[in-house]
Amino acid sequence: MSIRTERVAGEIQKALAAPLRRIAEELSAGFISVTEVRLSADLQLARVYLSVFGGRRSPAEVLDHLEEHETGRLRHQLAKTVRLRYTPQLKFYIDDSLDRAQRIEAILDRVRPADDDQEEGNGDNNE
Repeated sequence: MSIRTERVAGEIQKALAAPLRRIAEELSAGFISVTEVRLSADLQLARVYLSVFGGRRSPAEVLDHLEEHETGRLRHQLAKTVRLRYTPQLKFYIDDSLDRAQRIEAILDRVRPADDDQEEGNGDNNE
């Protein structure tokens, strides 16, 4: 991404934070945070990555609600907050990078004890 694209993406991320917080409260969805915004080169499409923690609704339910009922309202608020010639279309995605990181960490934890045992076994033979 260019510097301008990154700067605009950061502004979009900040502008969406408060409205998403209100939506999370309305839905009893726990906590919604914008983890990343990726903009197309022409600034016409914003891919918004969200993390949803806690609450009574699953992340998929929150995502469905946002896309069906809130996209227009969020885009309108974005147009008032971030001054651009064209307000980008918003496409929401669940950011599962934390889940993937935890799965990788769990796999590494299972592998590490086996590696430690082998190293200890090799150390005993040298003595």
